[in-house]
Amino acid sequence: MEIVTTTIEGVLLIKPRVFRDERGFFVETFQQRRYTEAGIAWQFVQDNRSRSQRGTLRGLHFQRKHPQGKLVHASSGRVFDVVVDIRPKSSSFGAWFGVVLDEENQHQLWVPPGLAHGFCVLSEIADFNYKCTDYYVPGDEGGILWNDPDLAVEWPLSDLLLTAPAITAPILSEKDAQWPLFRDIPW
Repeated sequence: MEIVTTTIEGVLLIKPRVFRDERGFFVETFQQRRYTEAGIAWQFVQDNRSRSQRGTLRGLHFQRKHPQGKLVHASSGRVFDVVVDIRPKSSSFGAWFGVVLDEENQHQLWVPPGLAHGFCVLSEIADFNYKCTDYYVPGDEGGILWNDPDLAVEWPLSDLLLTAPAITAPILSEKDAQWPLFRDIPW
């Protein structure tokens, strides 16, 4: 597998080897020894999977006292995955990084604890998988408004509109539509 460092401190793009033939493909999505050697030496305690339709935007989420590290990938479909560094002492505090994860490239993103995370679905349907280093604690959840002008995340909305003209804005949960701006959160 190939490990690519990103513009966010500690965030790694992982490009696993994909073995393809006339039957389909095989990919190893996690192997503890190999990931530890790559610098991901965390214990994973929870696996999650979500399915979302085209235009769904989930995020930008984080947990305050129980931050989760996440190893994420799209097992089917195509998503634009985004992380925002919310660690005040980090050299990349307030910066964001985005990448396309899909069933074709089989890429993964390692999101260390202390970052906000979200994604937008670019395909008709996407299944998104998370390996988490801490348990989800509902009362500990926080978030940042997805279109915060100070963060200026470049969500690929124009691509989305070209492939699905009926979608005029991302599909958000009520909670995701009401998160505060980055500058209004007491870090």
